[in-house]
Amino acid sequence: MRLLLLFLLLSVCSSQNMLSQQFKSALDYLEFVSNEQQIITKNTWKYTKAIAHSKNDRTIASKRNTLIKSVERAMLKIKKAKGFDGDEFKNQVLQNLDLNKSLLEQDYAKIIDMKAVAEQSYDAMEAYMLAQEMADKKMTEAQQEFEMNYYAYARKHNIDILENDSDLGKKMKISGEVFDHYNQLYLIFFKVYMNEVYLYDAISREDVSGIEQNASALLESARNGLTKLDTVTLYKKDRMLVDATSKVFEFFVDEAENKVPVITDFLVANADFEAIKKSLESTPERKRTKAQIDAYNEKVPLINKAVEEYNRTNASLNKKRETVIGNLDASYERFLAKHIPKD
Repeated sequence: MRLLLLFLLLSVCSSQNMLSQQFKSALDYLEFVSNEQQIITKNTWKYTKAIAHSKNDRTIASKRNTLIKSVERAMLKIKKAKGFDGDEFKNQVLQNLDLNKSLLEQDYAKIIDMKAVAEQSYDAMEAYMLAQEMADKKMTEAQQEFEMNYYAYARKHNIDILENDSDLGKKMKISGEVFDHYNQLYLIFFKVYMNEVYLYDAISREDVSGIEQNASALLESARNGLTKLDTVTLYKKDRMLVDATSKVFEFFVDEAENKVPVITDFLVANADFEAIKKSLESTPERKRTKAQIDAYNEKVPLINKAVEEYNRTNASLNKKRETVIGNLDASYERFLAKHIPKD
């Protein structure tokens, strides 16, 4: 999740210091508001860093709470201070901060709740990521509105403002681009991955028809995923996520084409063997026919061989899956660590 809040370091053509909140000029008041905004932006960056670099949900929640408190403190200070030349600009700033606070307390809180169930289905994951995008968009629009009002107030009072992207602003922009690429690749992966989840649900129920249907869906989605990966625009020519995701999809293709038939063959053979075994065991010994005994004895070496092949296939699948999924998870972490600034 990213929280896109761009900040322009607004340098005004003066070095006057504000000694109190009794403002002698519009310039003093602009500096006061800008200082409060910069504190919020710094805490926003800390929150973004926590999302990118921390696996601890408590750490992320703590940074979010700190951000909310910084907005609340700014609102309190601006409310108590007198505006300069009326309260129009002051009220605009307070409305903007109130919107930010609402987004953090409500929209982003809902996103946290959605994250808890996002892994349950592709639709839930897509809705979770869409909610992030919408919240980020609202936050960006709120920042743009703040800047519009800020510039309008400066023009009204004939104050020249020199616009320079701040270091924080650049970092936030970079973070937004990095998370865009990350989310795009993760959704491509997750859409295919859910077909394997459904496949193993069918396997656990020994539903041969369901296994074959889900294996077919996994094969098709993995092939489509590989094609889609070829069209992805790389972030700074970095193929890390694309290559790691490709390895997973190649594993899924091999699994669906070559390994699942071994599993279904075993389940069919085992069901057949269990039926013969049950029939034999339910027949009193003195009434068992030679045909029953021969059928059972004929199936024993076949089912033993099928069990060995089934176990060998499962062990191979589990080992390979652990490798490719582990590599993909590590790639996500390395990608964020590599491209999102730490300070």
